[in-house]
Formats: sequence, C-alpha cells, structure tokens
Amino acid sequence: MKRIIGIIFVLALASAGALAQQEKGVDSQNERVRDSGNNRTPADNGTKQDNGAGRGIDFGKGRTPTPPPVPNPYRFAVRRDAVIQAIENAIRDRKLVMDTAASKPDEGILISQPYTFAKGAVVATSEIGRYAELTEAQSRGWTRGRYTLIVEVQPIDGNNTNVAVNVKVEGRSDGASGAEWVTLRSTGVAEEEFLSKLVEDLTGAPPPGRLPATEP
Repeated sequence: MKRIIGIIFVLALASAGALAQQEKGVDSQNERVRDSGNNRTPADNGTKQDNGAGRGIDFGKGRTPTPPPVPNPYRFAVRRDAVIQAIENAIRDRKLVMDTAASKPDEGILISQPYTFAKGAVVATSEIGRYAELTEAQSRGWTRGRYTLIVEVQPIDGNNTNVAVNVKVEGRSDGASGAEWVTLRSTGVAEEEFLSKLVEDLTGAPPPGRLPATEP
C-alpha cells in the first residue's frame, strides 16, 4: 500500500511540473508577442495603428472645414466715401433696392427695401430657416420670406472705416384672418453674405477662409 501511495505522489509531482513548464512557455510566447507590439520608433506605432504617427484612422480627413465667421462690424482700410459707394453698388449687385426715404448716406446709414427671398409654401419654411432661427412651433405655415438690409458706416480716421450690417428677417403666414408678417431672429447668414461681397469688392479677395461671394 505504501508503495502504491508513493507512485501516485511521484506521478502527481511530475504532472504539476509539466503543467507549470507548459504555462511558462505560453507566457514567454505571449511576452514575445507583446514585446514585438511595443517595438516602436518615432515614426512607427508597432502593431497599434489606430492613432499617433502610424497609419492611424483619420476620421476628419476629407471634411470641409467650417469657415471662420466674418467680423461684424468689419474694419476696412478704406476711406468712408469709397466704402459708402461700394455698399450702394453691392446692394444693387445683389438685386436689392435702396430705400432712399429711410437711408441717410450723409450719416452713414444705408437701408434696403424688403427683399423677398422665398415664395410658396413648399420652399418658404426651408429658406426662412436658413436666414432666421425657427422654433418647432414656427417651423410650418410660412408662405413667403423677406429681409431688410441695414448697414451702418462709421469712420475711424481718415483712412479706416467700420461697417456694421444688420438684417431684419420676416416670414409671412396666410391664415383665415389674412396675411401676417412676423419678425424673426436672424441667423447671421444674410449679414455674412453681404459682408463677404463687400470685402471682395473693396479688397479684391473674399474674407480669409471663404469662397467668393455669390449672388442671392
């Protein structure tokens, strides 16, 4: 009986040693794999290629960057009289009509007549939503959209002039009680479009980061 117990004990020790040696070999192999993956140079991320200097994934590649906003007021290194003339030309070029009764060019205030940019219930809501901030309650029922351009020119000195542009956006809804024009909060799109056009006319180039201005 003692001899049998001794044989069983020896076999148990041998099995435990073999298992330990096998696990040690696996660990050693895994360690070599980890070492290989961690072998990085300044231009190589090893096996990890999802970031850094290796061939990582660039989720922003190919996207059109958002252009910076056009400063409003915008400062021009141009005399006041030349700026006013350019504003009047830009208003005509954009198919707007000067409101001569409301404008005061001598005081640097130029105002256009309301310009209708959207007609029809099919397109009015989306077009108005481009120029004005619409709440969920205001997102339906529009039949027309228009805006009025208000430009203020302020001389800084003999060779520098500030130009501030504000736009009054209105949407019209036709109900049982008749047509009603509602003043809406501007998104700033119409202001930037006009300023971009003016910058291009006065400097020969659009504002930094922007394409040449287009007609409305």
